Amino acid sequence: MRALDLLVIKTGALGDVLRTTAILPGLARKHADLRVTWLTAHAARDMVRLHPLVARVVCVEPLDPVTIAAAGDELERSSFARVLSLDDEEPLCALASRLGGDGKAGVLTGAHLRDGRRTYTSDAAPWFDMGLLSRFGKAEADRLKLRNRESQPAIYARMLGIEPGEPELPLPEAALAFAQGFAERTALHAQGPVVGLNTGAGGRWVSKRLPVERVVRLVRELARRLDAPTFLLLGGPEEADRNAAIRDGVGRAARLVDAGLDNPLLDFAALVDRVDVLVTSDSLALHVAVARRRPVVAFFAPTSAAEIELYGRGEKVVSTAPDACTYRPDVDTSTLTVERLAQAVERTLGSRR
Repeated sequence: MRALDLLVIKTGALGDVLRTTAILPGLARKHADLRVTWLTAHAARDMVRLHPLVARVVCVEPLDPVTIAAAGDELERSSFARVLSLDDEEPLCALASRLGGDGKAGVLTGAHLRDGRRTYTSDAAPWFDMGLLSRFGKAEADRLKLRNRESQPAIYARMLGIEPGEPELPLPEAALAFAQGFAERTALHAQGPVVGLNTGAGGRWVSKRLPVERVVRLVRELARRLDAPTFLLLGGPEEADRNAAIRDGVGRAARLVDAGLDNPLLDFAALVDRVDVLVTSDSLALHVAVARRRPVVAFFAPTSAAEIELYGRGEKVVSTAPDACTYRPDVDTSTLTVERLAQAVERTLGSRR
């Protein structure tokens, strides 16, 4: 095994940054002395700063050339044996070329600039061939993504010549204490299983969400099937109206505990850590639950279910509509039925018992 000073450039989105930490265990097994510097967005710092294999975190605003240039100045004072560039925005590609391009001592893998144009190295083709930078063009990239049956951790492991690993999100004592206090105040675990509900998504991906009316019917159905469940309602600041509608729709049909919408990232993760199963869209909460080893029932319509690895701790409920995995914001979610979701929750809780 050889030592490795590695720079990882991965700034967003939050869930993508977190799931990318799955490469670290395999790299640590391959390299006796692994020293990882991670360049990420300020907003994503908490996704990597406590990881035991990350030695240093450098933060930028991903579309701000000033902060990226300053980061480049700082990072040029180090010597990296390898630069792993996993974002395709032009300023970050330029930074990757600056730190790991021709004439540098290290090896560059991933997105960079060549003759002023964005491109990617051949060893990163298994991932970037399916993305916006694809050498085959968008139409073929979309077809490759639709046909792909390999998870992102497996693809990255193949790119890097390592064993696939799992993401990890260590939580500080303050976050764990917050969740403990919340659980005690709300008697979260006083009855049956705790079912987390994170059924919304950001504004860009409307069809990642489960419609409010279907969420309400799912809660009522699970309340009928399970033994005295408690539902923990999760979400982000933009979901106030949505979660209010869910609360109103459920009414007294089930015990619903609202986790609030403005929890800091690591407090939010500590709340996710409290559930017996999380029902979730393809969102940050999904990646948090996977990194915290919590059971998951994840539903997918516009995005690729194959890329997500649950490590045997749950189920995927995948749209069977013709436009599934087309990455359109308005895909058909009608096949994500209450019956399919409820059965998956029952099976997941049953396997845990």
